Amino acid sequence: MNLLFANDQRGEHAPSYYAATAASDRRWPALKGRHRVDLCIIGGGFTGLSAALHAAEKGLSVILLEAHRVGFGASGRNGGQVGSGQRLEQDELERHYGPETARRLWDFGEEAKSLVRGLIDAHAMPVTFYPGIAHACRTEAEVNHSHHYAEKLARDYGYTQVTPLSREALAEILPSPVYKGGDIDRGAGHLHPLNFAQGLALAAEAAGATICEGSVVHHIHSGAPAKVQTAQGHVEADHVLLAANGYLGGLNTRVAARVMPINNFIVATEPLGARVAGVLRENIAVADTKFVVNYWRLSEDNRLLFGGGESYGYRFPDIRKTVTKPMLEVYPHLRDARIDYTWGGTLAITMNRMPAFLRVGPNILSASGFSGHGVAMGTLAGKIMAEAVAGQAGRFDVFAGLNVPAFPGGAMLRWPLLVAAMSWFSLRDRLGV
Repeated sequence: MNLLFANDQRGEHAPSYYAATAASDRRWPALKGRHRVDLCIIGGGFTGLSAALHAAEKGLSVILLEAHRVGFGASGRNGGQVGSGQRLEQDELERHYGPETARRLWDFGEEAKSLVRGLIDAHAMPVTFYPGIAHACRTEAEVNHSHHYAEKLARDYGYTQVTPLSREALAEILPSPVYKGGDIDRGAGHLHPLNFAQGLALAAEAAGATICEGSVVHHIHSGAPAKVQTAQGHVEADHVLLAANGYLGGLNTRVAARVMPINNFIVATEPLGARVAGVLRENIAVADTKFVVNYWRLSEDNRLLFGGGESYGYRFPDIRKTVTKPMLEVYPHLRDARIDYTWGGTLAITMNRMPAFLRVGPNILSASGFSGHGVAMGTLAGKIMAEAVAGQAGRFDVFAGLNVPAFPGGAMLRWPLLVAAMSWFSLRDRLGV
């Protein structure tokens, strides 16, 4: 079975709040016939669209192939959080890679946030960036860690945007009995992800890129040029970029061995009106410290968009049941709130939660596996891959040098082994360990 078709209607967005409130319903035609370009990109999410935009601005001829619609995958379905740094904290990066590389990775993370905001402004996208992400801790030990980490970022990285929060201070913003404190990062923020993806697509097209929706890639033949085949078309390209993330399927086994698709889910309540004061008292996003993270924010019409729960495999579970359980643990007073939208999507993780930048052929590059940190880093990854295609590969090589390991068992056994591991950590969450 192919994840591209396991849970979704062909050529349509998931039935999400984002799709219902999209600023544009623009569609692009499928690839037909034979084409010859400098660059062919597979995947129409943040990474592929950013690569298309930045490569086209460099004067390269670009065709982007999207199996369904622009922003169809995780890019158009996620929690909309634009976080700081990398998926791993800086002290862990320092231990693994040394202080110099850790510093570069922090700077990349800061650039990624600035890039998102800069692209929104430069291309007059119908997207508002709302500042602030709170991190809600379940235990006193986690609160202490978050406060020490805020001190570290200020001391060692000059980042003073994170404010530690006591239990009382967090409750002033987030009135839930579950959390013991945490912090708020005013330099991070949240946005409407599908509108951002569509904004990138329109900007890429305006820069000269050709976008083709409904164009499932069946084969990639390496060579000079490389050949990319769809049902109705054929592209010869000097360079190919793989940017399909959790939806890459079997197009490249080397990527598949290192990048694991997992499913995550979100619900949107009815507009809460005055009840919103019992949910969030500032228009910020939140993520908690559970291993299977709960994350949430308010929509522009004051719905609660709450994400939680994971599954590993092809078919989605009962999304409403999966997500409302943790939502009601956080906000039990919303038991009678109507759920208007439920949707799921497939993101991708790596073994060490760092993105996998890979050279999978002499002229084929891949970047994926952003592990829930893809709004900012996926967008920057596209820019970095465009630089590499244009002959400036230094930044790509920094990420490629992180040597993201393959999952035990490779592409064949990664799923059953992951299920066993995730089941253990989910049990720890339920036990409060």
